[in-house]
Amino acid sequence: MLPAVILAGGLSRRMGGGDKGLLLLAGRPVLAHVRDRIAPQCGRLALNANGDPARFAGLGLPVLPDAVPAGVEAWPGPLAGVLAALDWAAALGAAGVITVASDTPFLPGDLVARLAAAGPFALAAGTEDGGPRLHPVCGLWPVGLRDALAAALAAGERRIGLWAQAQGAAVAVFPAAAPDPFLNLNTPDDLARAEAALRHEV
Repeated sequence: MLPAVILAGGLSRRMGGGDKGLLLLAGRPVLAHVRDRIAPQCGRLALNANGDPARFAGLGLPVLPDAVPAGVEAWPGPLAGVLAALDWAAALGAAGVITVASDTPFLPGDLVARLAAAGPFALAAGTEDGGPRLHPVCGLWPVGLRDALAAALAAGERRIGLWAQAQGAAVAVFPAAAPDPFLNLNTPDDLARAEAALRHEV
């Protein structure tokens, strides 16, 4: 099974800063919900985050800091987390790695299977009223992209979806569901929506 990395290296500005993944959702950290959704679908699992890794000790996952090429400013966005994931997967001898966002507690149970079926390099898209919407942090990345991604980061690239599609990424479209499998908890209102959705599931 492919390894996977939960990307939690962002600044969470719209949530007021700090670690979104450590906010409580139904009495448990958001990251615990994400971990429990993706863990049955992958092999080794790690967390990408910056700063003191001790704050994530309760999750029982290795913590990988962003991989930032020389000369690149700190916090270069999710592509640096993807590069860290690729480096880790390469060290494990894996051909690719799954990445997911740290604030998506309702990930599909067939996320990895659908991404792998789309090809060795694929991004997830959810189905919405206006058609598919790309969720590029959730993807399958081949380790052969490491050098190209490091060069792109050093050149100033920060747009994860556009860069990935320019490299030939396929798109795996997931059907609409309730709750939204790709709901991002970007604001306190989003967190409240997730709480309500979990109460409805119970």
